[in-house]
Amino acid sequence: MSYATVADLEAAFGAAEIEQLLGADRTADAVLARADSAIDGYLAGRYATPLTAPPPVIVATACDLARYWLFDDAAPERVRQAYTDAVTWLKDVAAGKFVLALSLAAAETVAVGAPDFAAPDRVFDADTLVDY
Repeated sequence: MSYATVADLEAAFGAAEIEQLLGADRTADAVLARADSAIDGYLAGRYATPLTAPPPVIVATACDLARYWLFDDAAPERVRQAYTDAVTWLKDVAAGKFVLALSLAAAETVAVGAPDFAAPDRVFDADTLVDY
């Protein structure tokens, strides 16, 4: 399952632009898979990837990354800036500066917070050590 689809790209940037960027010899599958891989790479340290129910911000980020890669070396400045902003945002998520609002099913797999642990009962404390 890809975070974004061709329909998402067309909705975000217009069908005409996406068709022009794809051309006859290209498919969106490769750039969408590349976007998925990049997103998972940034999020893997904090979340279980791939996200089963990605929030809309992940879909938009995948679209920005894919659009930039569709342009190859001829990306306009606004496309390049959207790509840079997306990567910066992914780094912020990876650093914990931004927390994704995941659905309950996805939130169960979040690897954030204190770990669960078990320990035996305390043997020594202030009361048992009072005479020492």
